[in-house]
Amino acid sequence: MLVMGSMIGSGIFIVSAEIAREVDSPALLIGAWAIAGFMTIVAALSYGELAAMMPRAGGQYVYLREALGPLWGFLYGWTLFLVIQTGTIAAVGVAFGKFLGVFFPAISSSNWILHIWKVPPIHVGPMVLGNMDVGINTQNLVAILLVVFLSVVNVFGLKTGALIQNVFTAAKVSALLGLALFGLALGRNAQALATNFSAHFWRNAGLGAQHAVQVGVGGPIVMVGTLTILAVAQVGSLFSADAWNNVTFTAGEVKNPSRNLPLSLAIGTGVVIALYIACNFIYLMALPLDGVPGAATILGRGIKYAAEDRVGTAVMTQMFGAAGGLLMAAAILISSFGCNNGLILSGARVYYAMAKDGLFFRSVARLHPTYKTPAVSLMVQMVWACLLCVSGSYGQLLDYIIFAVLVFYILTIVGLFVLRRTRPDAPRPYRAVGYPVLPAIYIVMALFIDVVLLLYKPQFTWPGLIVVLLGIPVYYAWSRSAGAKRASA
Repeated sequence: MLVMGSMIGSGIFIVSAEIAREVDSPALLIGAWAIAGFMTIVAALSYGELAAMMPRAGGQYVYLREALGPLWGFLYGWTLFLVIQTGTIAAVGVAFGKFLGVFFPAISSSNWILHIWKVPPIHVGPMVLGNMDVGINTQNLVAILLVVFLSVVNVFGLKTGALIQNVFTAAKVSALLGLALFGLALGRNAQALATNFSAHFWRNAGLGAQHAVQVGVGGPIVMVGTLTILAVAQVGSLFSADAWNNVTFTAGEVKNPSRNLPLSLAIGTGVVIALYIACNFIYLMALPLDGVPGAATILGRGIKYAAEDRVGTAVMTQMFGAAGGLLMAAAILISSFGCNNGLILSGARVYYAMAKDGLFFRSVARLHPTYKTPAVSLMVQMVWACLLCVSGSYGQLLDYIIFAVLVFYILTIVGLFVLRRTRPDAPRPYRAVGYPVLPAIYIVMALFIDVVLLLYKPQFTWPGLIVVLLGIPVYYAWSRSAGAKRASA
């Protein structure tokens, strides 16, 4: 439930529009999700070995620390705290507020309670920083209240957080399954089937096909091959499938972790990816891929230009009218709530593990005296995520992280190879399926995607790389301070 609940947020209902505009092919839309699915499942199967070998709180942070050294573990935890986990918590919270606004129109990003500053756009090479409103509006106030509520609830023991996770994950997996089944039974549209399938399915999908990509923000349009455009499209699909590794953060509190962690990683990622690909087939059966921006009808806008990119809502409205749109909004509310609970519950365990190593605020290593949960860590995470909600910058932060996330996945799977060599006799209750071939394929694919993103989407890559590199002097300052404290003690 933690794997599936952390993976399924609002991305599956939204990012297919952007992917469709990039790849301009029904086959490549499915291909982009299939590649993300293959990579996610291979990575999960590889992480299973590390999780069974080192079932301790902190998960990926611990694997990097043990395989490559404490600096790499710290850089992961640093990036996770500053951007990856807290930025995602803020963005998912704001998505919750946005879809609650469907039912209560007063909840809106334009309904300001306290508007502090409009940050002007700042052009730095291919990037545009700033260009955001700082303050509290009714939409991000809902996000803040959600983050505070779930953070406090998770202080009261893992069972409470797990109960919320199980209930809401079951509800949203059922909603995705319902979308797929109802779409198959009722959603087929003659116009969509004619334009997306038969002879049209493979259009623009040949290896020799050329696709237009804009380099950076306002940069030149260049033509790239099919493999390159699929790599560019992974920004959306990989991000929507991300956070599956969060279950490893809670390893110290999982029963029989050597068995249950690999099992949860394999089953959780497999189920979600199957649902994601099924939903994209339903999108193609219900709406034409192509469309016209601002067209009067849902069919006229198609997948590419669904209103505010809300493809899932457009498909449900096409099937069931206005009631369908409300149903989808309710499903995304459930999805966002459960997703944020999983992110909050698991993220706090990483900072707790870092603090125990002397690489984060010492108080964060304290457990609640009664509930034995990392209460201080939950509160520190909560405060930073709420500040990101107010800053308005979480959306930009999320754009910046997919490159850094992939870098740490690559390093962690490299760590699998390193540990096989340096600790050959360590107990391994589970061994990575397909080792060494599948993990090696993952590393090659992820490196290719990162290189493509560096070349063609520098606005998504350099800021994430800079955040990671800034952690190096912080690590040395913190470790020197921790060493001095140990010497004086």
